Amino acid sequence: MAILEVSGVKKHFGGNDVLQGIDLELKAGRIYQLIGSNGCGKTTLINVISGMYPPDEGSVRFDGRDISRLGLYETYRLGLVRTWQIPQPFSTLSTGENFLTAGAPNSGESFLHAPFRPRWSGHERAVIDRAKDMMDMTSLSDKREVESQDLSGGQQKLLEMGRVMMSGAKMMLMDEPIAGVNPTLAHSIFEKITSICREQGVTFLIVEHRLDIALQYVERVFAMDGGHIIASGTPDEVTSDPRVVESYLGG
Repeated sequence: MAILEVSGVKKHFGGNDVLQGIDLELKAGRIYQLIGSNGCGKTTLINVISGMYPPDEGSVRFDGRDISRLGLYETYRLGLVRTWQIPQPFSTLSTGENFLTAGAPNSGESFLHAPFRPRWSGHERAVIDRAKDMMDMTSLSDKREVESQDLSGGQQKLLEMGRVMMSGAKMMLMDEPIAGVNPTLAHSIFEKITSICREQGVTFLIVEHRLDIALQYVERVFAMDGGHIIASGTPDEVTSDPRVVESYLGG
């Protein structure tokens, strides 16, 4: 079953045709990678899918619903969530507090409901328990009391991924999740991604230049050049495609 369908998407900035008719279909519960040289349109495509920009032409459907004209907040609420190349946690909050902020809204925060603790205390406990589970999953439990600004870059990326999971995401769009991360932690991040995909059925579309690491974990790859998808298939199929070798791999 397709969880994401991109059909004929075009995006222009001034006279620059950044996306020139993109077609993609992603099935639920798989890990996909989007590759291409700088300036080929990868980040713009992620921005359009996530709702940061509307497409000028074409459509984006997520989980059976047309989201072409929805914004970032609306797509987030539907379970389509993106991360950023530079993590953006609440820097002076602890790791644990950052996880809690991403939990579903608590009626106990409402002025009208706050005095009636029995009505919301169960939900509050459930969010706390889930936050503990997500910290365990991302290997951040021992950093629970550490301010997020004091985490390493790789740990901040794990924190961002865990916060996405706290939101109940069905699909994650990730922009260079291992950029600037040492190889050991980079593999750990992709191992977490693989675990989340297999155990919770979350779909991933990942933009990542470090092919030597990422291609070991993804199932399907899309290659872009000049605003077009020029190849798709398994990692071996795409990286051996002459068009990809010429446009991206330096052949």
